Parts: sequence; C-alpha cells; structure tokens
Amino acid sequence: MEQIGSHFKQRQTITSNGKIISIAKPMVMGIVNVTNDSFFSASRFRFGYTIARRAEQILSEGGAIIDVGACSTRPGAMVVSEELELKRLSKSLNAIKKKFPEAIVSVDTFRANVARKMVEDFGANIINDISAGEMDAKMFETIAELKVPYILMHMKGTPDNMQQNPTYNNVIKEIFIYFNEKIEKLKRLGVNDIIIDPGFGFGKTIEHNYTILKNLNAFRLFELPILAGVSRKSMIYKSLNTNPEKALNGTSVLNTIALNNGATILRVHDVKEAVETIKLLELTQKQPDFQYL
Repeated sequence: MEQIGSHFKQRQTITSNGKIISIAKPMVMGIVNVTNDSFFSASRFRFGYTIARRAEQILSEGGAIIDVGACSTRPGAMVVSEELELKRLSKSLNAIKKKFPEAIVSVDTFRANVARKMVEDFGANIINDISAGEMDAKMFETIAELKVPYILMHMKGTPDNMQQNPTYNNVIKEIFIYFNEKIEKLKRLGVNDIIIDPGFGFGKTIEHNYTILKNLNAFRLFELPILAGVSRKSMIYKSLNTNPEKALNGTSVLNTIALNNGATILRVHDVKEAVETIKLLELTQKQPDFQYL
C-alpha cells in the first residue's frame, strides 16, 4: 500500500544569510549541548576548546549542520535564565565560527532575543525552536526579520510537564493541523525557509512516537524538509530496557526507517554512524528493481 505523501516533492534548497544550502539529499545535524544536564552525558560540552573539537568531529565525520543548545529541554528539565543561555551560546558560537567560519550552525533556542543575538552577532545560520513560537510570542516576527531558516517543532506542553500523560485523539492529525496553522502564520510574515520536526519525545508516549515514525511520510504533504530527532531517546532505550549509552544500534535502525519515510535531516549524537546509514541506504536505492518473469 502506498503511503500518504509519497508523491509530494520536498524542497531541494534552503537559504541562510544569502547562502543557498542544498537539501536534495539527506543530511546529518550533529548535536552540541553546552549544558550540564542533557539526557545523554557524552553530548555535553562546557569549554571553548572542547566545543571547537566537537564541531571539528561533526564536520570531519560528514555532518552538514552543527546544532548548538544551551538550555536543556529533556523531560522535567528546569529552564535556565536568558542571561545564562546567552553566555553559553556566545562562547560556543565564537569558538565554532572562529575555527570554522563557513560551518552551518543551528542554534537550539525558544527565545527570540537569543535568536536575534546569535544571528546578528555570531552568524548563526538556522534557528531551531522546540516550541514553534509558543514560548515566545515574538519568535515568528523575529525570524521574519532575520531571514534565516526556521526549524518548527511540535511539542505538546512544555519541557517540565510534556511527559505528564500526553494524550491525543489522533496524533498524526493533530500534529498535521498544528503544522498547517504555524506554517500559514510564518508564510504570511514572509518566512519560507521552514523545516518541520514532529518532535519525537516531546509530549508523546512511546506509542505516539512509533505511530509518527511509521506515518512520517504524511508530513511530506507540506513539501518542506522534515527533521527527525530520535537519537538515543527513551523511545529506543525504554523499549529495549536499556539506557541512552546503549541506544546507538536502535538509533541507527530508527534513522533508517525515518529516511525511508521521508526524513531529510537526521539530528544525532553519533554523526559517523548516521552518515553511514544514509550512504548504505542510498546505495540500496540506486540498485535496479528485480524484474519478475
């Protein structure tokens, strides 16, 4: 049976700071957490030289985007102050852009003021907002003024309460309606470089997450790039009765499914393995179909 959305063609490029970025092929976004409480300890970096080293690792392993976050959004996380978030991000982007000025850097923030400063003062290329403007009413108009690509993620609730019994009548339909409303608002403001992220683990049960993964193709109806962020999340390690440190194999499996179902960008902790997943899947897809006699 054909999946919904399978005939819709997603955008092939996005524009950031006047630079055209090709997304004709799947790409990998490597995670840099400059926090002390992210759920996967190996992704935490505190000092300028370790942040630069992590950026170098992401790029050398084939990552196309470096995603920097300074405020943990794991379930139950306490939101840090804007001042601390700015301090952490300023140090991080300064370290990355100084060594890799051409690197594509995404900033993971829900605050409009933080987004503005990172783009205007440090050359951030993309804003990645877990709240889709829900946690800062000025975010959409700020993105329109900054003219950078915007990652629009679905989250039900806030990080401190999102996993307290999340419920949906129809999870795919509700996320679809949510995206449709948000995209219309952004486009009315002149924002066209939009990437959608269904928000695995953000206000969803394990069952919700797997329903979204199976039906990811439905979101191709928007003809926008789709970001999948399943890396080492609880939908993997709780299902396998393990922990984030032992969830790499499960991550590769789910990344493969996400790619087959329309994902354009994989947001991951383990760049090398994600790049290899894309290469092997592309090699398979290039082979001719068997002609039955």
